[in-house]
Amino acid sequence: MNENKRTIIYGAVAVVLLIIAIFSSPGRITPEAFMDQGEVFFPDFTDPNKAATLEVVGYDQSTGTPRAFKVTFKGSAWTIPSHHDYPADARDRLARTAAGVIGIKKDEFRTNNVSDHEACGVIDPLDETAGISGRGQRITISGQSDEILADVIIGTPIEMRPNYRYVRIPGSNRVYAAEVDMELSTRFQDWIDTDLLRLRKSDIDRVVLRDYSVNERTLSIDDRDNLVLTRQPGRWAANRMSAGQSVDSTAIDELLSSLEGLTIVGVRPKPQGLSANLKVAGDQKELTQEDFVSLRNKGFYLSNDGRLLSNEGELQVMTNYGVNYTLRFGEVVYGSGLAVSAGGEDGSRRGDEVEGENRYLFITADYDPGYLQEPPKPTDTSYLFKEERRWDATDRANKLTKDRHDFWVNAVARGPQAAAELSNRFADWYYVISSDSYDKIHLKRSDLVANR
Repeated sequence: MNENKRTIIYGAVAVVLLIIAIFSSPGRITPEAFMDQGEVFFPDFTDPNKAATLEVVGYDQSTGTPRAFKVTFKGSAWTIPSHHDYPADARDRLARTAAGVIGIKKDEFRTNNVSDHEACGVIDPLDETAGISGRGQRITISGQSDEILADVIIGTPIEMRPNYRYVRIPGSNRVYAAEVDMELSTRFQDWIDTDLLRLRKSDIDRVVLRDYSVNERTLSIDDRDNLVLTRQPGRWAANRMSAGQSVDSTAIDELLSSLEGLTIVGVRPKPQGLSANLKVAGDQKELTQEDFVSLRNKGFYLSNDGRLLSNEGELQVMTNYGVNYTLRFGEVVYGSGLAVSAGGEDGSRRGDEVEGENRYLFITADYDPGYLQEPPKPTDTSYLFKEERRWDATDRANKLTKDRHDFWVNAVARGPQAAAELSNRFADWYYVISSDSYDKIHLKRSDLVANR
């Protein structure tokens, strides 16, 4: 092949490659399109503290519907309106999201062709005319007077560009590549305090598993078993164990870990009167018919002698600072999505082919002043004025006695306050836990006590 032919072929290939590159990349770019490149999207939004409402709208391709999640500043706290104004405790996520929106820049202009929006994943999730694919996540931040501080659609990640996504402003055709440094989520669990019980397994002294059922008509109780587990030096013991039995150390550790890490998947508000009774000790009002209906619908009952019962038994946890938790297990919660997390209308129903099996949970906490008995004080504290290497056996014994007494003093001071805070935290809500969490903490004697 002579040089002229080779040159012609190379030139033709170059032209073809150029045409392919032009038509395969998003849009046709003109010099004028680069004029705002490098500018921030929202130059007037510089203070994240001005944000009063944050809404993230995604798109559920399985149902073909938008999925919105909003947090708003109400009174003196951030709450989640779609979930009965449950506290949005994930303040770090709120701050990161607001700061991330403030920092978004128009790093690179990519296209202004509407036909490219699907490929870039920047179709508005609220667009009722577009197809299912190519939808982005829309973030809207508003101020105290409902003024829009920021409104942006975040599209798909850009290959070979870590943390870069396609970004578009609603109502504009222009698409940019922008560095997006924030986590986007419409999951209820991502916006709340996941440390539900605020409990450490090392603080647990005793666990009581009450296995019973309730006759819903007569409110009589069928007591099947009462397993009492107590922490002993280096081991756990259980009531009514035979000589050849012991508490399974692995099983009890897994139970304690499950309690420490217990999380929720949904919430329902309690009637106002019922919540008030749980918050104010000693001055309780008579429960209304609404209260009784609310309890029964969730699988909870008041016995004839005033005890709160549950149709799947209960679990009690006593801490070494005198706080007693009671977890009562109620009815199954069917469905998925908002049907579980807030009681919405999506998801399956009882009798559908696909059902969720989450569970209602009623939690209370109180302080037992009689649980913590004052230990002896040390008879001699002269060891405090000696170097530790000069302590004798009596000094070391007195040090141990003082440590135990100091622990008791701190526990007595800590317990009532912790119980009051927990009681107020739990009073307003029925919780929903996953079936997996339920299976890990709703145990029987045979799950924890084994033959040696």
